[in-house]
Amino acid sequence: MDHVPCQYQVRRTGRFTSHANVVSDARLWRQGPVCWSASKRSWIDPRQPDADQGKRADAGPVGCCIQCNTSCSLQLHSVYSPGHPWHMIGGAMDLGERPWDAGVRECREETGLTAAGPPRLLATVFGQPRAQRPYSTLQLIFDGGRLTDEQIRGITLNPREHDEARVLPLAEWEALMPARDFVRLRAVEEARRTGVAAYVDTWGNA
Repeated sequence: MDHVPCQYQVRRTGRFTSHANVVSDARLWRQGPVCWSASKRSWIDPRQPDADQGKRADAGPVGCCIQCNTSCSLQLHSVYSPGHPWHMIGGAMDLGERPWDAGVRECREETGLTAAGPPRLLATVFGQPRAQRPYSTLQLIFDGGRLTDEQIRGITLNPREHDEARVLPLAEWEALMPARDFVRLRAVEEARRTGVAAYVDTWGNA
């Protein structure tokens, strides 16, 4: 899921800064919102169906962090992101979708599980633009509840996205993921423990 909204659309002669603002020599006009598609490497109209995804363009990332009944963290192993091999359940919101609803949907699509409500925000995570992703991201990470042993055994993965699920204590995840990913996970688990939502603005800087 790879789209982010932007207010402006430009002709092909235009250029974008790292924050997706149009520079002065671009010939631009307002035609409603546009989105950057990482798969297409171009800006698309989010009001039109996305041919690659078979659905409307996404509006932003949302995460749903789930904790099992032994105070361990559930992480999924990605088949498409070597830079982030293990990560939380999550993805991008569909156009018009609410963040919590997106997290529940992603949880169901990626694991077959139903996240328990009511919504409780654990962390807001800001990611800087990077060369392969020329826009900032803002992740909203929710508490998805605690899992029973039976629920863990019943996890069903989508093989197009993940090939393994693990439930481990926080300390054991540090050696399995990049430092910035572990900082995010540690902040989320601390927020769950203390009840105070975390704010992380260094994720993606490296």
